[in-house]
Amino acid sequence: MTGDDAPVDAESVVTVADVSAARDRISEVAHETPLDVSTTFAEMSGAASVGLKLENMQRTGSFKIRGAYNTMATLPENVKARGVVASSAGNHAQGVALAGRLLGIDTTIVVPEVTPAAKIAATRGYGAEVVVEGDIYERSYEYALELAEDEGYEFVHPFDDEGVIAGQGTVGSEIVEQYPDVDTVLVAIGGGGLISGVATVLKAHDPDVRVVGVQPEGAAHAKPSLERGEIHQLSEVDTVAEGIADTRLLGKTFAVVNELVDDVVTVSDEEILVAVTLLAERAKTVVETAGAAPVAALLSDAVDVTDERVAAVVSGGNVDLTEHGELTRTGLMSLDRYVEARLHVADWPTSLGTVGDAVSDRGAGLDAVERARRTDADHPNRTPVSVGLEGSGPDHLRKVLAAVDELDGVAVASHTLD
Repeated sequence: MTGDDAPVDAESVVTVADVSAARDRISEVAHETPLDVSTTFAEMSGAASVGLKLENMQRTGSFKIRGAYNTMATLPENVKARGVVASSAGNHAQGVALAGRLLGIDTTIVVPEVTPAAKIAATRGYGAEVVVEGDIYERSYEYALELAEDEGYEFVHPFDDEGVIAGQGTVGSEIVEQYPDVDTVLVAIGGGGLISGVATVLKAHDPDVRVVGVQPEGAAHAKPSLERGEIHQLSEVDTVAEGIADTRLLGKTFAVVNELVDDVVTVSDEEILVAVTLLAERAKTVVETAGAAPVAALLSDAVDVTDERVAAVVSGGNVDLTEHGELTRTGLMSLDRYVEARLHVADWPTSLGTVGDAVSDRGAGLDAVERARRTDADHPNRTPVSVGLEGSGPDHLRKVLAAVDELDGVAVASHTLD
């Protein structure tokens, strides 16, 4: 299914009965993921309570196995024999690949060039053939459709498919059971498959539950679509959250989102990185940028959740560890808890021990020490050194920098604090 035919209403796409059948179908394949109640995030956001629905702990590291398996399990045997093809920024790829392995279906996955290496490696590890094609997802999508036509494969859409939406809706079924008195549920929107399934279940459970979609500012197509009453397509996307960097909703997801989703808000890339960082630090969980978007909305002023019981769907955790380190470092910089400084050092490298002592004696951390390339702005008789300092906040870091600047033979030439 390619999602080109727009249904009239949400119920013609998926019903609670469809989601219930999907849950039975995937029960021995997909995990029931935990909903972790976070006092920390409740205090930070002003909510009465916050539950993190941890789909980063799902098989393949995201919710995508739910919808992929549900759709592929219901394919006719002759279609299964021909094999399937899918396009994905990474998580749907792994879901389809694992479903194919479990069901004995050959799978080919087309991914864009921006897909993290960890996701490509994991997809191949599940036995799929991976084809890297296109600078953005839309190009990969078009190429996958060409392969489906040329090779006779069945195309498994990443979001605009009734079976996929029903499978993703099982996340909502679990939220209803784990957090029955929830007031607001925050869900990231890429193409809209996850929020369509979740909203279907939640609104049937309680029409007063507020379902809020979250998109990055650089891929914010859903809000304009709802305001115009028709699908709005972006000409380009630019966001750190590559997992939800879609350019548009399609017919089925637009119908459900338009009818059942109460609001769509946007968050900045900086807010997303802060959320990634705080999820690692306070919730002790590794989350990819797309999965952190709902928490970014929770912690910013994007949505008012004062005194509400809130669930945030943490949709995935597939990220390279080196990339995660860079993301959290950037997040700490946004929180003014990490500073990069350029030092002029008279006695390299001996004096670095003195610098390290001054930093640790003041309760800060020294990170990423390296000799820097000299520029015209550097002292001609000193060695330029780049360092990273981690502290509890801007005032703390300023005190640490001042202490370093007072050391004999060491001067702070510049730093990144405002």
